[in-house]
Amino acid sequence: MPDAPLDLTIRPLTGPGELELFRRLPYVLDHELADDLATGRRRPEWMWVALRGDRVVARVAWWSRDGAAPLLLDFFDLDDTLPLAEREEAGLRLVEAATAAVVPAGAPRPEYGRFVPGDWREDPAVREAVEARIRVMERTGARMLVERLRLEWRAGTAVPAASGRLRFRPLAGREDLLALMTPVMEGTLDAHGQRDLASGLTPRQAAEKHYDEELAGYATPREWWRAAELPDGEPVGFVIPARNDYNPVIAYIGVLPAHRGHGYIDDILAEGTRILAAQDGVERVRAATDVGNVPMAKAFARLGYVNFERAFDMVWDG
Repeated sequence: MPDAPLDLTIRPLTGPGELELFRRLPYVLDHELADDLATGRRRPEWMWVALRGDRVVARVAWWSRDGAAPLLLDFFDLDDTLPLAEREEAGLRLVEAATAAVVPAGAPRPEYGRFVPGDWREDPAVREAVEARIRVMERTGARMLVERLRLEWRAGTAVPAASGRLRFRPLAGREDLLALMTPVMEGTLDAHGQRDLASGLTPRQAAEKHYDEELAGYATPREWWRAAELPDGEPVGFVIPARNDYNPVIAYIGVLPAHRGHGYIDDILAEGTRILAAQDGVERVRAATDVGNVPMAKAFARLGYVNFERAFDMVWDG
C-alpha cells in the first residue's frame, strides 16, 4: 500500500449527463449503459467513481432488471496505468463506500460478475488487470464462485433437423416446469445450483428460486419453452429459449438424471436453438455454462456454438 492514503473523491454520478465521465475507463458493456439508464435498469446513484482530481481512477456500478433494487454488480474497473498498490487501494475504498450507500443495510450483497477474454490467463497484462480486480473483491470478503464459458451460435451455422428420438411440447406453466427442474437440481454441476443446495434449500426450493428470480422475468413467449419426452410420454428434459434485454438466449436447459448419458442433450439444445433461430432478425443466440460442466460445454460445441469469452462470478456468503 502507498505510505499515505490516496487523495480521492468518491461519489455517485449526479445524473445521466455524467455518463461520459463514467466511460473514461473502458469495459465491454459500455455500449449498453445509455439504454440501461434510459430504461431504468440502472440508476445514476448506483454508478460510482473514484476521482483523483478530474481523473477517474476506479468505477463501480450495479444493474437490475427493473430498477427496483440492485441485482448484480457488473462494472468494476481500475485505472491499470496506476501502480498496483494505488490501483487496489482506490478500488477497495470505492467498492466499500459505494456498497454502503447502494446496498440496503442487512441485505445480501449482489454477486459480482465480470466478462473476461477467453485467454485472459495467457496475456500477462490482462491477467494482472483481472487478478487485481479479484484481489480487491476478496479483500471485501468475496470469494470466487465459478468461471463460465460464454457461448454463441451465429446465424448461418447449421442446426440439425430433429432426430425423432424425442418429441417436444410447450410447457404448461410454472408447475409443469418445476416438476422437471427439481430432479435436474439433484446432482447438478452448476455452481449456482450447488450453492443454493449447500445453503440448505431442497432441490424443489432451489428450482423455485431459479424460476422466480430469473425465468419468470423473461417477457418473450412462454410458448417457446419446451419439455422433451420419449415417444411414450416419459419426461427426459426441457429447454428455455428466451430473449433477455440484450440477446436471444438459451436461458436454461436440463436432462433428468435417469436419462443422462444417452446424448439427449444434443436433441434438446438443437430444439431450443431452432426456436430462436426461426425468429425474425436473429443473428446470434447466446448461452453460458460453467467451466466445470464439461458435458454441457461439449454439447454446445457439437452444435456449433463458439466460446467467444469467459466470465466469472464472485459472491459474499455473509
